[in-house]
Amino acid sequence: MKFVCYADWSELPASVDQLFASAEKESLFFSRVWFENLHRNGFSEDQTLLLACVLDGEKVVALLPLTRPGGEHAYPVKHLYTSLYSLLLDCNEHSQVLTCLVEGLRGLPLHSLQLEPVADRDSRVHELQQTMTSYGYSCHRYFSFYNWYHRTNGESFSDYLAARPSRVRNTLGRKQRKLKREQDYRIELFTEGHLERALADYRTVYHASWKANEVFEPFVEGLAKTLSESGWLRLAILYINNHPAAAQFWFVVHGKASIFKLVYDEAWKRYSPGTILLAYLMEQVIDRDKVDEIDFLTGNDAYKQDWMSQRRQRWRLSCIDNNPQKHRGVNPFSTLRVKLKSLKEKVYNR
Repeated sequence: MKFVCYADWSELPASVDQLFASAEKESLFFSRVWFENLHRNGFSEDQTLLLACVLDGEKVVALLPLTRPGGEHAYPVKHLYTSLYSLLLDCNEHSQVLTCLVEGLRGLPLHSLQLEPVADRDSRVHELQQTMTSYGYSCHRYFSFYNWYHRTNGESFSDYLAARPSRVRNTLGRKQRKLKREQDYRIELFTEGHLERALADYRTVYHASWKANEVFEPFVEGLAKTLSESGWLRLAILYINNHPAAAQFWFVVHGKASIFKLVYDEAWKRYSPGTILLAYLMEQVIDRDKVDEIDFLTGNDAYKQDWMSQRRQRWRLSCIDNNPQKHRGVNPFSTLRVKLKSLKEKVYNR
């Protein structure tokens, strides 16, 4: 096995596709499309990639996507909208692979490693932490945020709605009747076609909302276009009198629905268009997509508890090398202070 560090996604061996195909079944945030869109539309100029891999022959068996803004600290390849992060691992011999990975990381001029947001029960990250500790790193976990979610357990939308608080059901029914009685409205769901119009209407709603401006518009729109190619996009827009009044951006990947962006025009607030649209998409993913889990991603907002049934924590793992010069004398790269952009590949053989 060998440790290899790449500076661009395009440099990764073709075998990494197998690793990504396995990882995306757990979360979109572990998929190649997520990382590549982030790099293309969400990176700042001072960020450089450090894709730390372990290869078994020609097969990529581990990938830790990192970025190094400068100095001796490495951070996860993440975005403000990243709700989950992990080490990507595809092998049976975890111990051997993790040993190779940590030895390789120690050969780099890095003093600390920060990984977030990680799941509380992520066995891969837990094993990585144990291995790093055995190599002299001081590792600690810090709370990042709460994550609300709901497991459907084969229920129908009717079952799901019946289990929601009565005030949610009453508000939904009352606002639907009021909107139908007073206005002409419809809901359109975009998954693949007519995406340019859908994104234009999404922008219209966003600019009329309390959020005013989408700071990460290229990232969000790039993600929507990429997800539509895989059939993972669920972009719903509620129109009132042919005017876009509310929009929600979800994605459905391998049996998991994630609620990514919610927005509505303040002018139509009296009809609770966001609530109506949320219920519409809940019915879509439960009865038609037949998902196993619905994830509200980041945040502990009170309204999320009304729609979800369980809450879990996300963490930041901080690992600091207490003796950064130890064992580095044999590594010719350990004293080099070069930018990753000029470094295409580093190979460390065990």
